[in-house]
Amino acid sequence: MTSLATSALAAPIVDALNRISALTTVPVSVHDRRDRGVAHYPTKHLAALTDPASRVGLLGGAHSLWYEYACLELHRALADLDGALTAVPEPIRIAINAELESEARQLSEALAEYTEGTSVPETEDRRSWDFGQPFVTYDGGVDMLSREARERLDRLEEGITPEERAEAIANLRVLVTACSRFPDMMGGLEEANLEIFAEPYDADGYYLSVHAPEPGGDGADLWNVEIGRWVPDDPNEDYEECSSATGSSVVRCVLPTSPSADEIADLLNRIEGRPDLLAKWAEVRVGGVLEGTQFVVTECGDD
Repeated sequence: MTSLATSALAAPIVDALNRISALTTVPVSVHDRRDRGVAHYPTKHLAALTDPASRVGLLGGAHSLWYEYACLELHRALADLDGALTAVPEPIRIAINAELESEARQLSEALAEYTEGTSVPETEDRRSWDFGQPFVTYDGGVDMLSREARERLDRLEEGITPEERAEAIANLRVLVTACSRFPDMMGGLEEANLEIFAEPYDADGYYLSVHAPEPGGDGADLWNVEIGRWVPDDPNEDYEECSSATGSSVVRCVLPTSPSADEIADLLNRIEGRPDLLAKWAEVRVGGVLEGTQFVVTECGDD
């Protein structure tokens, strides 16, 4: 990194490498405790560090919501690294590829020693790794790797079939892909409910949520887009000055088919640029279309 001309070139590379290291390491360093069991997560994602052709496999698995989420984020981190490397000299790219190869090799060796008792020679540059206490330098930068996020997603899988799990994973990929394009928008992905919550600045208390079907069929079984508004708990207070408020649904668009990540991203892009659109959309009645979109209002809060 010190060979680069400016810190502006180094920063995105360092960020991507740290994310890659964390996303590679944590899934093989914790137990899969779904259904009150104790199992290991797959190791298929390790190959993606050194074999670009294997990266497509990061987007097609159905092991579990949390693991496939980690694979999706790893795919994105590797793509970000590729983009950042286009602006650096060839020797830097060679050095970074060698670093990725070392990361994959040493982690694989440590895993083999842990699971199979294989002896690994001690070297000065040997990677530090212990199951349950992985050495991850990216402190707090990948929220979905936390135990809390893993447990929230695991709860969504309780009692569902493999087919329902595969559908939930596909829906999660759509939400994550759409949400990842708007890192600065107030709100974000709510893993516990498989939804995107977006509350742009200057939206006068209005917010947007995009809900995926709940796994298992106990809740909503169709995608829907909802415009809501925060209502002050004290009716004598204005929203801007209230101490507490409760969200209230204003209009909802129940979707006949699953939306694409691009369609959701377009929706988020519209309200990020024009937060006043939420107030306009809130006035649309049943049968009307949200301006500039294909989404038809199917329910209104006052109907």
